[in-house]
Amino acid sequence: MSPSPRTSGGSGRTTAVAAVRSVLAGARAYARGVLGADAYERYLEHHRAEEAAGRCAAPAMTEREFWRDHADRQDANPQGRCC
Repeated sequence: MSPSPRTSGGSGRTTAVAAVRSVLAGARAYARGVLGADAYERYLEHHRAEEAAGRCAAPAMTEREFWRDHADRQDANPQGRCC
C-alpha cells in the first residue's frame, strides 16, 4: 500500500495562514497610508532621522500635539477638500 498524497503535518495550512496574514497586513498598511492614519508614525521616523543627523534639537511632538498641529495646518492651508 502506498502512502497517501496528503500528509498529516499540516504545514501547508500553516503556510496558507501565514500568506493570508501577510496579505491582510499589507492591505492594512496600504489603507492606513491612503487614509493618513500612519502620519504620526512617519513623522516620528522622520524626526528620529533628523535628530540622528544633528539637524533637529527640538523634542518630538506627542501624538496629540502632532494631530492638533496637523489640523491647524490644514485649516490654514486647505488643499483638495470639498468643504
